[in-house]
Amino acid sequence: MALPAPQRITVPGTTRPETTLSVHDTGGTGPAVVLLHGWPDRATLWPHQAAALAAAGHRVVVPDLRGFGESDRPEEPEHYRMRALRADVLGVADALGIDRFALAGHDWGSALGWSLTLASDRVTRYAAFSVGHPAAFATAGFTQKAKSWYMLWFQFPGVAEQVVPAHDWQFMRAWLHASFPEGHPLPAQHIADLSRPGALTASLNWYRANVDPASFVATEIPQVPAIRVPVLGVWGDADGALTEGQMRRSSEFAEDFRFVAVPGCGHWIPQEAPERATELLVDFLG
Repeated sequence: MALPAPQRITVPGTTRPETTLSVHDTGGTGPAVVLLHGWPDRATLWPHQAAALAAAGHRVVVPDLRGFGESDRPEEPEHYRMRALRADVLGVADALGIDRFALAGHDWGSALGWSLTLASDRVTRYAAFSVGHPAAFATAGFTQKAKSWYMLWFQFPGVAEQVVPAHDWQFMRAWLHASFPEGHPLPAQHIADLSRPGALTASLNWYRANVDPASFVATEIPQVPAIRVPVLGVWGDADGALTEGQMRRSSEFAEDFRFVAVPGCGHWIPQEAPERATELLVDFLG
């Protein structure tokens, strides 16, 4: 099961003149769905879901987000601010002649999806995998903050770049990939991608541009407008990085919110529970 061959799409930028992204597009005239991956992935996180959605009549667009896969990898953190990331997605939609679209995101792609759904009236409905609404995440309590320790560690330029790849990527294998069965292709893909020149720093720039260390002591709920389009929140109950509460409490910030827990599933729901993730998406977007 594979995505369609990618195309190169250049979009105007907000922090640099332009950015070129690698984008997989199933084509067709059906309702459009954009799938956003997270860290440290690429578009190939979603092949199972993209194939099923295309078979159900959707036009499915799956980009390598900036800093990942075969897309551009700017060096400076300023080029990874949320405003620029939103502009990338909207720019891809514009280039493909897509006005309104449904959206699904995982991990950082989920955070971007929440931001885009809040900022643009072009999103018709949104499926968030693993990461809840930014206000729910920011005020999720001590357990979530403890699980998010790495977000603070990633803030120090050069430190993670030295530790993460040391001893044949032992840190990644022991921390990030411990839940995967031997032979699963995703860990090898992560390491191969991050081993490329500048790729690890580019991926970490998502954290350095968008994580405010002060948010780790936040207690007051930020005042944000309610999301009015339907939202699906999916969380794996064996996720070692994200608590149930930060996804469940997302209901406080969306008028139409449905929560689903996937038993026995870890962080990478589209890959660890592909059939269930696909079933949920096809039903939600149907």
